Amino acid sequence: MILQTRATDRPSPPIRPEPARRLNPLERGLVLRLLTGFGNPPVKLILWNGEELCASAEPIAAVVRVPDRPSLLRMFVDPYRFFGDAYADGHVDLTGDLVQLLERIYRSSGDAAPNPRRWLRRNRNTVSGSRKNIHHHYDIGTSFYRLWLDSQLTYTCAYFPDESTGLEDAQIAKMDHVCRKLRLRPGERVVEAGCGWGSLALHMARRYGVKVQAWNISTDQVSHARQRAREEGLEDRVEFIQDDYRNIAGSFDVFVSVGMLEHVGTENYRSFGGIISRCLTSAGRGLIHTIGRHRPMDFNKWMDSRVFPGAMIPSLSEMMQVFEPNNLAVLDVENLRLHYALTLRHWLTRFEAAADTIAEMFDDRFVRMWRLYLAGSMAAFTTGWTQLYQVVFNRFTDNQVPLTRAHLYREP
Repeated sequence: MILQTRATDRPSPPIRPEPARRLNPLERGLVLRLLTGFGNPPVKLILWNGEELCASAEPIAAVVRVPDRPSLLRMFVDPYRFFGDAYADGHVDLTGDLVQLLERIYRSSGDAAPNPRRWLRRNRNTVSGSRKNIHHHYDIGTSFYRLWLDSQLTYTCAYFPDESTGLEDAQIAKMDHVCRKLRLRPGERVVEAGCGWGSLALHMARRYGVKVQAWNISTDQVSHARQRAREEGLEDRVEFIQDDYRNIAGSFDVFVSVGMLEHVGTENYRSFGGIISRCLTSAGRGLIHTIGRHRPMDFNKWMDSRVFPGAMIPSLSEMMQVFEPNNLAVLDVENLRLHYALTLRHWLTRFEAAADTIAEMFDDRFVRMWRLYLAGSMAAFTTGWTQLYQVVFNRFTDNQVPLTRAHLYREP
């Protein structure tokens, strides 16, 4: 997928004129050190004075024009955050394949980036903080998400039985995959933490005959989900509650959370697992679907501050704090990383097709910011820096489990 700079983007600000002197040894050393920190990716830097620098012998994947000396210094101090802002603002001009460039940076970085968990997060997921964080990302208009998500507004990893499967069918296949893992039976009570625009809750009720209580703190999403339930005649089987997951109460046969653990925060995992344990029956079971890491790492600072505040992506070892302290046993773990890369390819293609409309809804800066977010996410999945885990669990004493995984691949 080639994401070139669009002709309709707001033109980059003109490069400020400076004396056309060459870099001194200190400045040149900073540039080379910056490139080394990124793993010497195949990127050509064209500086404000016309100098061209590249620390890689590989074919050039992209060209980045740096407009002035202050921009170079800021990029050296905080490269990930500054590059994101500079690209979104149009202060750094980039030509080439954006996804390929980001993939090469991830692959070139090796174990050097992203950093292990070290920095203090500002957007913490307290009760009030979670509302603010969710509002920032999800309550920016359902009409925006309609432009590039599937028809049911499923904003999580799809499941592709075949690479040629379309996005609409792949999202339905994902929901069936989840339901088969949960072994849903008609009449069972299901609680869903973080229900998005309601597609999974409605699918479970409609196709599997269960009753669902779905929790979410996004105003836009809950409003849309309730409208869909009314239109489909499912109000008696699906209840959408606009409230924090910490207030879940009652008794349920099944717990499910798809794409919400990223918003919980590792510091809250033990209490999150306590809520699950408290609400499940003695033979209860559940599934958590989440973006993950192959080892503990910090979330990207730029994404945290600009696009996805409060997000924290766990490793499997960190996820165990949900289960182990609460006597919940892990039954199955599946990694769908490449399915998310395919999902993002569809989203990016649709996003680019709607870029002009999105620019009219917001502005060109918003388009570039979200393009970088989606392209960076795709690159993280294709290179393995980000994973997608589905973890099935139950109470550790429950013996009502299948002996094989055959049920996962039968049509319901």
